[in-house]
Amino acid sequence: MPQSELEQLNRHACRAVREVGAFLRQEANKVQPHQIEEKHRSGLVTYVDRTAEQMLVERLGTLLPEAGFFTEEETVSRETQTRLCWVIDPLDGTTNYLHGIPHYSISVGLRSGSEVILGIVYHVVRDEMYHAVRNGGAWCDDAPIRVSERKALAEALVATGFPYHNLSRLEPWLNMLRIVTTQARAVRRFGSAALDLAYVACGRFDVFYEYGLNAWDVAGGALLVHEAGGRISDFQGGAGFLNGSEVLACNALVFDTVLQIVSDTFGTGA
Repeated sequence: MPQSELEQLNRHACRAVREVGAFLRQEANKVQPHQIEEKHRSGLVTYVDRTAEQMLVERLGTLLPEAGFFTEEETVSRETQTRLCWVIDPLDGTTNYLHGIPHYSISVGLRSGSEVILGIVYHVVRDEMYHAVRNGGAWCDDAPIRVSERKALAEALVATGFPYHNLSRLEPWLNMLRIVTTQARAVRRFGSAALDLAYVACGRFDVFYEYGLNAWDVAGGALLVHEAGGRISDFQGGAGFLNGSEVLACNALVFDTVLQIVSDTFGTGA
């Protein structure tokens, strides 16, 4: 897709995402307990997630009819074999949303083959639209963003996620938490991986790592980090992060240091 067409598509996609964000704000604090379903112990879903996903599919499908969809709530068939595929999380941070914690997002990525060429993460409550297209830089609304320039782990603000529903690597995760707690400036866990990646891209966080995610959690934010001058990989430095099973994102100055720690701590394999 020519760069000019990709940038135009990004503008229209951001508009669509913002419309869905307005729906999320409208429904906040309206969900009743009987309307909440439990996918697993820490995985909740409501009509809000599903309706938001359907709205995104409808709007993005109109913008790019030839593209397929890979969505969290499975409101459409997972048409993943098309060359172009939208990867969508309609509400990243559902637990925050349902508990009235103002930290949740919409994540959208457009994949061309194995490469993400468009990424959007929308911080719904703060009305911050993070977006990027391949080779076009990373932006928050109309302002360009860059990763931080902190050079040492001792200066770094590190973000992670708790492995509530995948305890297969709990021991190395606890070991990693021990290391960053004692060696980094501070550690945060906010509950939206998509926003964690956006915050790395704009320099609020210096490091983010997590395992047990899914493609829709990282597709939008991964491109933001790349286009903002950061580095992103799986725990061995490869491209396996695109499936979400494990992801490390940092500014370029601390990446090698943290990658060595993560690689040694978690070993090989997701």
